[in-house]
Amino acid sequence: MEDNFILGNGSDTICYKGCGRGMGQLHSFDYLAGIPGEEENGGYVEVQFKNTRKGFYLNSNNLPLEKGDIVAVESNPGHDIGTVTMTGRLVALQMKKANLKADAEIRRVYRKAREADMEKYNQAKALEHDTMIRSRQIAKNLGLEMKIGDVEYQGDGAKAIFYYIADGRVDFRQLIKDLAAAFHIRIEMKQIGARQEAGRIGGIGPCGRELCCSTWMTSFVSVSTGAARFQDLSMNPQKLAGQCAKLKCCLNYEVDAYVEAQKRFPARDIQLETKDSTYYFFKADIMSGMLSYSTDKVFAANLVTISAERALEVIKMNRNGEKPLNLDGGQGATDARISSDILDEGDLSRFDKKKKKKKPHHRENPAKQQASEQQAGEQQAGEQQQAGEQKQHHGQRHGHHHGHRNGNRDENRGENRGGQQNAQ
Repeated sequence: MEDNFILGNGSDTICYKGCGRGMGQLHSFDYLAGIPGEEENGGYVEVQFKNTRKGFYLNSNNLPLEKGDIVAVESNPGHDIGTVTMTGRLVALQMKKANLKADAEIRRVYRKAREADMEKYNQAKALEHDTMIRSRQIAKNLGLEMKIGDVEYQGDGAKAIFYYIADGRVDFRQLIKDLAAAFHIRIEMKQIGARQEAGRIGGIGPCGRELCCSTWMTSFVSVSTGAARFQDLSMNPQKLAGQCAKLKCCLNYEVDAYVEAQKRFPARDIQLETKDSTYYFFKADIMSGMLSYSTDKVFAANLVTISAERALEVIKMNRNGEKPLNLDGGQGATDARISSDILDEGDLSRFDKKKKKKKPHHRENPAKQQASEQQAGEQQAGEQQQAGEQKQHHGQRHGHHHGHRNGNRDENRGENRGGQQNAQ
């Protein structure tokens, strides 16, 4: 493997030792790698273990260690297995950043991990999940108000750290005895917060990226609802809370920019007076510097959007006893009433395609259809009546004609009989 990577611009080379593999939120880049004399640091190295646990150790045996080497280090009791994440002069700066005291005990690096060490290490790591599930059941049986979020075995399997979450103080003396009797190891209890638990578990945030607490954040600053108010965010717990059920850490990222931008805005409780009406503050677009005012305190009536400079100008005129003709300088107000809920546009149902009802072919208007049906009924009734009259008239004619014919027959028969009698 070559010692250097050649940069694409052809200007210089970069040492590959500074890159290494990512180590989660505790990942650090050794920007002093490859510099002559960089290895002279008093023999200290930085070693990282599972998730967020990291320590500094003394390389008393002068082992040729590099970033990424797996080493066996001193522990109490036994030894632990970790990965070297930094060597050289930069380790002293990291120790200073961690506020490590001068009289603190610095443990040693024993050796690079052997095959037997890795077999024992893998066997211990395979027990972590089952141990966590069983320890939760033990804590539940004792009635303790706590949650065991993670279990970390030491590299030699002689000790385990149980990370737990609790709102108040927990008396887990009996729990330690029961865990030691169940797993036959040394027990260490370590309390963590909800944010640290989310960082250890990991996940994907609403932004589509991996959680900040599981990638780069090492210290967690408290987040207040004031950060959301400064940014004009809706006080909706489902939108403001992260996977740890606490306020999202990213609310603190842009709050300073919003606070600085709002210094150029007038106070929201100031009313703007014009010759035609009184306007009240409705909402603000802080980043664009626009303010919206309404003639009603509750909903948006005659909504007018102006710049912050125009609002300050109108306030100055009102203080001098003057009232402008229009609030927006003659551009005209938006005479409309809209909902005061700014999050209406954020409804996810807007992405759903509405099914259109299929209209039957050749279907007329119900009123026209009823009129046509009534007209057809009247026409049919008229035709039936006309047919009945014709049939009755035809019957009368047929009866008259039949009677006339019968009468002629009777007269003829009488004449014939009379003629026959005279002849006799």
